[in-house]
Amino acid sequence: MSERRSPRSTIMVSAILGAGALTSAMLWGQAGGPFVGLDVVVAVVSLVAMLAQLRWPVPGALAATLLAVISPVATPAATLGAMQVAQRRRFGVAAAVAAAGIAAHLVQALWRPNSGISFGWWLPLICATYGALLGWGALARSRRALLISLHERARRAETEQGRRIAEARMAERRTLAREMHDVLAHRLSLVATHAGALEYRPDSSPDQLARAAGVVRSGVHQALEELRQVIGLLREEDDLLDEREPWPTLADLPRLVAEAREAGQDVRVSDETAGAVPPPAGRTGYRVVQEGLTNARKHAPGQPVEVLLRGAPGTPLLITVTNPMPPPGAAPASPSSGTGLVGLTERVRLAEGQLDHHSTGGRFRLHARLPWPA
Repeated sequence: MSERRSPRSTIMVSAILGAGALTSAMLWGQAGGPFVGLDVVVAVVSLVAMLAQLRWPVPGALAATLLAVISPVATPAATLGAMQVAQRRRFGVAAAVAAAGIAAHLVQALWRPNSGISFGWWLPLICATYGALLGWGALARSRRALLISLHERARRAETEQGRRIAEARMAERRTLAREMHDVLAHRLSLVATHAGALEYRPDSSPDQLARAAGVVRSGVHQALEELRQVIGLLREEDDLLDEREPWPTLADLPRLVAEAREAGQDVRVSDETAGAVPPPAGRTGYRVVQEGLTNARKHAPGQPVEVLLRGAPGTPLLITVTNPMPPPGAAPASPSSGTGLVGLTERVRLAEGQLDHHSTGGRFRLHARLPWPA
């Protein structure tokens, strides 16, 4: 299949055909003159020069200009060449070719004067013609350069928009991955706690064993359900990511504490906040408390955990989770990935807050400071 011809190529071919027809008409007008043989040769060579202008505009235009010194039948090829140079080369080069064309026609007028017009009118006519061709070509060149620039800007803008969308999608997926880690670590630590009770208390009554087994089954089912939801979000189309259910905030803290207490964890909460915590800080704060309870269940099972919330609009939201350190040499109740606090630190920093965790005086302390706008 042949490629479609560009609009610019179509225009140039049409101009060459028109100039060729005008050359033929001028050659017909010179029939019977004393230089008819020379005019025929110049007409043929000027047509070749016009074709050469498509690939080599400056040499083709200069060749036609030299022919215009000899015969007026080369005038269409010379003027067409001046216009092509103005469209495709710098203004200085185009002005030089136009000046050469004017000089060539002045010489032509001296040795082959036109009987239909005086030299006093011929000179301004030639100057005006070349000036118009020079301006027209320069305008076309500027317009083409502007269109190319706008097209390039549009392409860069489209590329930049695509990059921003890709970065936003990647950030969304990182957020979902952090949520998956936090949710599953919390849920599976509860399951591990109840499974440990089944393992180390085989003398429990059948009702207690059945209750613990039911909690383990329910916890595993909830963990799988939450994992399925998060993986489903990761697999969905990107424009559906914002349709997910809202993440829990500090308003859901009672439910989190109830689940921990049901697993046998002694959790004491002191809420000294004044007013409703804004959703951004509330979501991050919820994950701080969740990670603190999860770590306590893993590394200090059976130890009481204290949660302190403090803050008000215009002052930072302070969240502190503390628990006694486990005895030396004690193994964790469940395996740890070692990335929970790392991910939590990144989450708090993204929320423009600060996170600190250390052990002192036999207690482990997790402290977060989050902004609370007035």
